[in-house]
Amino acid sequence: MRITVPERSSGRLAGAWRACVGTGRFDLALRRDYQESLALVQREIGFRHIRGHGLLSDGVGVHRPYEHGGRRGVRHAFTYLDQVVDAYLELGIRPFVELGFMPSGLASGEQTVFWWRGNVTPPADWREWADLVRATIGHLVDRYGLAEVRGWPIEVWNEPNLKEFWQGADRDAYHRLYEVTAAAVKEVDAELQVGGPAISPGADEWLDAFAEFVTDRSVPVDFVSKHAYTSGPAQHVPFGVHQTLKPATHLLDQFATPRRRLAGTALAGLPVHITEFNSSYRPDNPIHDTAFHAAYLAPVLAAGGDLVDSFSYWTFSDMFEEVGIPTALFHGGFGLLTHRQVKKPTYHLYAFMARMGEDVLARGEDHLVTRDAGGRVTVLAWAPVDVTGEAPPVAGHPLRLSLPVGPGASAFALRSSVSEEAGNAWAAWCEMGRPASPLPRQLDALRAAAEPARTHRALPVVDGRVDLDLDLARHEVTLVEVTPVVDETPPWWDDRRLLGGHHPQAGP
Repeated sequence: MRITVPERSSGRLAGAWRACVGTGRFDLALRRDYQESLALVQREIGFRHIRGHGLLSDGVGVHRPYEHGGRRGVRHAFTYLDQVVDAYLELGIRPFVELGFMPSGLASGEQTVFWWRGNVTPPADWREWADLVRATIGHLVDRYGLAEVRGWPIEVWNEPNLKEFWQGADRDAYHRLYEVTAAAVKEVDAELQVGGPAISPGADEWLDAFAEFVTDRSVPVDFVSKHAYTSGPAQHVPFGVHQTLKPATHLLDQFATPRRRLAGTALAGLPVHITEFNSSYRPDNPIHDTAFHAAYLAPVLAAGGDLVDSFSYWTFSDMFEEVGIPTALFHGGFGLLTHRQVKKPTYHLYAFMARMGEDVLARGEDHLVTRDAGGRVTVLAWAPVDVTGEAPPVAGHPLRLSLPVGPGASAFALRSSVSEEAGNAWAAWCEMGRPASPLPRQLDALRAAAEPARTHRALPVVDGRVDLDLDLARHEVTLVEVTPVVDETPPWWDDRRLLGGHHPQAGP
């Protein structure tokens, strides 16, 4: 059956998919490979904000207690903070500020999380914590300007509903942290954006309690944030895990939860930010590296912007050390890119989205069709995936479209595809024997294998339309760009004479 795509737009393609992207801990941004990876991502995708943990952890060195003259003091130092934010702004991306974790010199306990030991205990001195927040946000305003920093959302902590991230998962203690932090932020400037509670999946009742608390106490809140993942319990193997997955529609269900639960509360109508999302919540699950993953997430990128103001892929790069330093180039990391900038299939899903037009013409369970201001029609299409792994591979997934392209005799169609066979560096790495530390020539081969397959052809235009016939391979994600042709061929040119011969129907 051929789907006739309407000529008129049904709306605009929301930019929520590229509004933010996640990153490893804050101070990793000082590294060369990190900045080279982010520069590549910004050239080809172009995210607007970036969010990660550890801005206030010891590795950034903002909170520096000292003793002098028998008295304790605190110096707030911004050496690394400035270097990181300067680099971000030079690359055209702005911070989505996450305030955490607790500096060891201010912590009330010794509980930490991750290989790099982020402290997750409340402050020993709430006034000193407020001073730290005011000083940090105030410094950002002084350095980058109030108008600029007003555009940076400021989130209080990360997943306080989990005991691993907030001592005892103490909700009352988190509410106090939020109240003190929000007040300190607003003391710098009342129009700065502050929000939370940045909860993990499965704790939606925290949204209700958060809304009640901030309403009863008249605590400022400018946005609501939560996280979304679809993986089951980790099945551990050395240096990795395997997990079951729920269908990708569960991500969209989680995106929709805050607005549904907060309807009728004082927080109804606030912006909703999904400040982390992915399939697995583990940074060592090989599913992240696969073509399956791109096809799995394609419908989420296509539809998520209808539900939330931003949804932040966790993360842009495999430079990420929560469970330790990776032991191999491909190790199941969250990143769109491996170390050394090898592109994964999901990277190309994002790069394809970046080439879509602004006006939505059609949506379906396996496609999204848009048009840009110049008349270029773009089709993002994806093959369905089986999260059980039990269904036999499908030979090809057909998609037949009739596209409006306007007047003319022909249109130029450029197709870019990733699948199990194309644009799949992980598959190439496996075929190489999974080298833990690829040699330079192997890295060159992997980067070449990571590029999408590209084909092109002319399509005849009939009554302002072209027929586009796609047969999607297993786990394929494809982008087709269809542009009306303006023929500028000189009247004397004849391709039949490329070898100098004379065609009987051609002129002299």
